[in-house]
Amino acid sequence: MKQIIPATLEDAVALNVLVNSAYRGESGKQGWTTEADLIEGMRIDVDGLMEILKNPEATILKYVENEKILACIELVRENDKLYLGMLTVSPVLQGKGIGKELLRAAEHEALKQNYDTIVMQVISVRKELIDWYVRHGYINTGKRKPFHFTEPRFGQPKQQLEFVVLEKKVK
Repeated sequence: MKQIIPATLEDAVALNVLVNSAYRGESGKQGWTTEADLIEGMRIDVDGLMEILKNPEATILKYVENEKILACIELVRENDKLYLGMLTVSPVLQGKGIGKELLRAAEHEALKQNYDTIVMQVISVRKELIDWYVRHGYINTGKRKPFHFTEPRFGQPKQQLEFVVLEKKVK
């Protein structure tokens, strides 16, 4: 049985393995959403996930099947918009509709929390990923943000990178 439910602090280790396997390293190259060719190092660590899970303004929804976390999505309340980040699907399961289910769950959560706009940042050179979000109703706002993290533990870019800002109005 599959379900999409909020993650808890007890999920931090499993989420860490999942997120890093999808975004970075050799395992991430099995899927199409990897950043391994763009950024060295890990995407997040257990402490970073614990910070998110303890944040009262944030939620991580986990996609669970047979008691195993196969995917997740981060949602953070930011002023008048719900920020969507860290959409992660196990590299071996990408392309099976799980990401779409998590996007729908994020939209449902936005409406439940009285938000009518979801916003996200995507690395600008990730054209295929940006196109995927556009096909799911997100609009490229034309806004750019610098790619920089104050924590070098979360990876070092292999090239100059920036984010594009995407938004979607939900009903």
